[in-house]
Amino acid sequence: MSEALDVTEDGFLGGRLRLRQLRSGHRAGHDAMLLAAATAARPGDRVADFGAGVGAAGLALARRVGGLELVLLEIDARLAELARGNAALNGLPAAIHPLDIEAGAAAFAEAGLFPDSFDVVLMNPPFNDAARHRGSPDAGRHRAHVAAKTTLEAWIHAARRVLKSGGELTLIWRADALAEVLAALQRGFGSVLILPVHARAGQPAIRVVVRATKGGRAPLSLLPGLLLTDDEGEETLRAAAVLRGEALPLAT
Repeated sequence: MSEALDVTEDGFLGGRLRLRQLRSGHRAGHDAMLLAAATAARPGDRVADFGAGVGAAGLALARRVGGLELVLLEIDARLAELARGNAALNGLPAAIHPLDIEAGAAAFAEAGLFPDSFDVVLMNPPFNDAARHRGSPDAGRHRAHVAAKTTLEAWIHAARRVLKSGGELTLIWRADALAEVLAALQRGFGSVLILPVHARAGQPAIRVVVRATKGGRAPLSLLPGLLLTDDEGEETLRAAAVLRGEALPLAT
């Protein structure tokens, strides 16, 4: 790296994945692991992780499914360099591109990322509403968390462009903005599966994990929700298994 970065090295998937990440700013957590656990992929698939950060979701998926052709896309050059190091640290081959997901088809093509060339895209876009969420003064954390009005539609459009017919998109988003996801998927995607994620029993979902197929025609399906903690605030057995690397129903 061109400059010394203040980083920590943290364990995920029960210690089977080690990630170096910035001590301050956006840090990988449950959302990335849930996204990886929900993504369906097979050995040999070409997989793109949009907004990969330090590579958490994409590398967690590669740890579960061997033999992927993994591509990590991240706008922040510092995080992209950390992702490159994390791929090497974990012995997981990956191509890393410092790229703005909203840059357009020409920028993607210049990086060798052509239309109709990926089997799978996974993404954890910035999803906090700028009108309701006070962004962090840290520029990296703000960029990772706060969405512009066009963010979701632009990211899904980019996924639609690079996915093959029948390719699959998996994303995680705020549960209270599920309508925005469904609206953005109307053009070009179908066979939508939705998994609500609840922090505690009896409370509204805080996240939705959504899987959709390019050109899919099956009706929408709402899956039983995932409960992260029980009534005493303890992590549920199911959540613990997922965070250790077990796949969610969306990935089957």
